[in-house]
Amino acid sequence: MTQVFIEGVGLCGPGLDGWVRSAPILAGLEPYIPAPENLPPCLLLPANERRRAPKMVKLALGVGAEAFAVAGRAPAATPAIFTSSGGDGETIHDILNTLALPPPELSPTKFHNSVHNAAAGYWSIATGAKVGSTSLCCHDDSFAAGLLEAMAQMANTGEAVVLIAYDVPYPATLGTVRSIGAAFGAAILLSPTATASSFARLGVKLLPGVFAPSAAGSGLEALRQSTPAARCLPLLAGLAGRAPAFVNLDYLGDMTLALEITPCAAASVEAA
Repeated sequence: MTQVFIEGVGLCGPGLDGWVRSAPILAGLEPYIPAPENLPPCLLLPANERRRAPKMVKLALGVGAEAFAVAGRAPAATPAIFTSSGGDGETIHDILNTLALPPPELSPTKFHNSVHNAAAGYWSIATGAKVGSTSLCCHDDSFAAGLLEAMAQMANTGEAVVLIAYDVPYPATLGTVRSIGAAFGAAILLSPTATASSFARLGVKLLPGVFAPSAAGSGLEALRQSTPAARCLPLLAGLAGRAPAFVNLDYLGDMTLALEITPCAAASVEAA
């Protein structure tokens, strides 16, 4: 089992307004009350880019910024992995509507926002990052794929990475074909070695065979099942609980991603 360390988390979803406010809910200490998602202000971007940025980008940048703020680490020098089950359905919907009507004059901004690595592009503008980024898509298992990519990159480079997962619902008619329950985003800042900011150690192992995926608990199971990015909720709940925990995530229909969560004692982080 490969071991890494977690320094920071960002979170935004229905009734989940940031990691710090949501941790007691995820840990089962406070009730979960569903509510419309409250996107954080996208202050990282210049005003012009902020006006152009679609909801999906604002979601990704918001949770990413929170993870770095929690960790106290600068984002510009940290490679980023972006993962989404299908990208920006709202922008694709607008483009298809435009192409179906005369004249089919497509906005360059809409085209710019339609590519799968749009969030990565806005992130590099927002943070001044000149390091590499990766944009992935693996349908309902996109979070698990992103986590495996993060593990591979850390093993190769020995450097910290941030994993940013996000999904937004598709409008009709696309939504009737691909249903996503709610807008949800989460970011996890991972490091191959322990630092003063590390609050948990994460063991990751890819197992052959299908094992029952862990439930989200705290009334959040419906969200976990309906929004692919929210498949990470059992992991976030384990981190919020500040106790040893084991979590299973589905992967590709015939494998399981087994996670072991161990809290880092503040006094022993430097020696870990």
